[in-house]
Amino acid sequence: QVQLVESGGGLVQAGGSLRLSCAVSGLTFSSYTMGWFRQAPGKEREFVARVSASDYVDYVNSVKGRFTISRENAKNTVLLQMNSLRPEDTAVYYCAARRSTSALYTHWGQGTQVTVSS
Repeated sequence: QVQLVESGGGLVQAGGSLRLSCAVSGLTFSSYTMGWFRQAPGKEREFVARVSASDYVDYVNSVKGRFTISRENAKNTVLLQMNSLRPEDTAVYYCAARRSTSALYTHWGQGTQVTVSS
């Protein structure tokens, strides 16, 4: 059974930092592209960042220079370091996995809440 479990969310003031973690089990982690998505109240879920099996990274423009995604294959974990947080970063953040050969994210975590106060 595949499981993705996010942690690290919370309440932080604008300008602060949080580090999200996603622990993955039940799949060959090193063969998967891992992504972070977020969904704010009343908005659609949006892509935030991804890291491929070969460590290629990609970000949505709004977080470039502030967020860093990384993976630790030995621990089956993907991280999202979030710095210089803004109120508009407030959302539920989801970890997701897709096979490197596919464009579809097939496995999702339950999400972790990030709230940034102004």
